[in-house]
Amino acid sequence: MARNVAIIILYDQDKKILLQHRAEDAERLPGYWAFFGGGIEAGETPEQAVKRETLEELNYTLKNPKMIMKQDFLSKDETNEKHVFVEEFDPSKIITLGEGQNFGWFHLSEINKLKIIDHDIEVLKYIKDKY
Repeated sequence: MARNVAIIILYDQDKKILLQHRAEDAERLPGYWAFFGGGIEAGETPEQAVKRETLEELNYTLKNPKMIMKQDFLSKDETNEKHVFVEEFDPSKIITLGEGQNFGWFHLSEINKLKIIDHDIEVLKYIKDKY
């Protein structure tokens, strides 16, 4: 079944981005580093979904996420659509991991050392010179 997803790229003042280290027993992409976010539920806009998912997964409230791209990607031989949002992280807030085994802040130059799915690497290349 095709999925539409919404993901957030939080970046800090040093231009590092936040990634999730997915659990080894995750249904999708176990053990990979990936963006925070998830499926868009029926009746939900992509922006509503990314705000909900960020609150669920990080206990962090997005202020004004900006959608920068949509990407079609294949998963289990089906075309899915990813809505990519960005927002600068508010350092006065604390994030609490609610999903996955860990998280980390990375410069884009460090990303090539991580286990990341190809379509997420495409997103990182797209944002490289923008944020």
